[in-house]
Amino acid sequence: MSYQSVNPTNGKVLKKFKEFSDAQLEKAIKTAATCFETWRHKTFAERAIIVTKAATILRERADEFAKPVTLEMGKLIAESRGEVALSADILDYYAWNAEDFLAPQILKPKSGEAVIESTPIGVLFGVQPWNFPYYQLARFTAPNLMAGNVVMVKHAGCVPQCAIAFEKLWRDAGAPAGTYTNLFVSHEQVNRVIDDPRIKGVALTGSVEAGKSVAARAGKNLKKSTMELGGSDAFIVLDDADLDATVKWAVWAKMNNMGQCCVAGKRFIVVEELADKFLEKFQAALSVFKPGDPMDKATTLGPLSTEGALVQLLSQIKRAVAKGAKVVMGGKRIDCPGSYMETTILTNIKPSNPAYREEFFGPVALFFRVKNEDEAIALANDSDFGLGGSVFTSDIARGKRVASRIDTGMVFINHPTWTACDLPFGGIKNSGYGRELSSLGIQEFVNKKLVRVSSIDAAA
Repeated sequence: MSYQSVNPTNGKVLKKFKEFSDAQLEKAIKTAATCFETWRHKTFAERAIIVTKAATILRERADEFAKPVTLEMGKLIAESRGEVALSADILDYYAWNAEDFLAPQILKPKSGEAVIESTPIGVLFGVQPWNFPYYQLARFTAPNLMAGNVVMVKHAGCVPQCAIAFEKLWRDAGAPAGTYTNLFVSHEQVNRVIDDPRIKGVALTGSVEAGKSVAARAGKNLKKSTMELGGSDAFIVLDDADLDATVKWAVWAKMNNMGQCCVAGKRFIVVEELADKFLEKFQAALSVFKPGDPMDKATTLGPLSTEGALVQLLSQIKRAVAKGAKVVMGGKRIDCPGSYMETTILTNIKPSNPAYREEFFGPVALFFRVKNEDEAIALANDSDFGLGGSVFTSDIARGKRVASRIDTGMVFINHPTWTACDLPFGGIKNSGYGRELSSLGIQEFVNKKLVRVSSIDAAA
């Protein structure tokens, strides 16, 4: 595996990094395992001092952290700064709330006493993606460090400078060696880490194929795992939706992070009454995006993260068109240096078309028109994915009824699927299992230990 920074605005290699040797990997795991034996016994207040310090550093040095995100994967600089701020909020959220979330749960058995304690399980291994280089790390790291675990992370190969910056953050915050460890490891070494008995849990955010591989390896070792594997979120527009406001949200849902988001709006499902007007307004709104340097705050269209990502997206569009899809707008590479893609809308996508099942990770919207609410729900559910989704309607009660019928991990009403510290994040079907963030996210990798007190004279 290659760890190198390549600026997607011009294709220039910024810096390369060597993979760990086996000896370096062994030393890192040993250090983490040793650290856990101390970290697990610290109080919540002691852990919180370090976690809140890390949050403070992120805010104080926001531009310093934001810059490598934009340089390595092309995120607009304003969005990079927003990601740094969100990551800081996540750290603070768990520093402030972990003790309450993991408080002993008092049970009421028929006799005696019983309590459920939440205790850390050890060293955790996370495999994390490039599209939100800090946020993904924060939502894995913050709850687990506050729970008393320690973490090791294999980040994506295209954002190594972000990976290094986040590891240094914890050193600067005063975390002991081994609390947070970045691993530049090969695919073979990833398997070795999962196999290692000192590793007690595994978390991955990434592709379905990566999830299958890592989950299988964890399962073979009887280790708890969580998987967040992307999605093909439905953006449902019902006949009573506020069209102008809905189109604005549709653009945000599609173009945030250049569409390179697991919960981006990907399938725009619009009832017949509004379909033509929605498509006209949506196309007009997407047509104003212009490519430029993502470091320039005036730029509205950044590059895709890598040349490979662009080539894959173009290949998907080509296959879709070959099977009958119609290109309403875009569909091509932009003729300029870097990995820039035109904003694109595809229609006439039948169930036999591969595009009907695939996830398009970029500025490509799939447009579907349906007769009514029931057809919208059926189409939304006819997906191998089940991460997020949204429903737009002026009738909130109706929106809630529709949301209840959609088979997915998250549904938002009158807002695109998004993330917040206090909202659980995760999906079903090929979108994975387990939850991150909120009170649920800190429960995934703790031992729910029952402590039972009975009378010594009780009958057997």
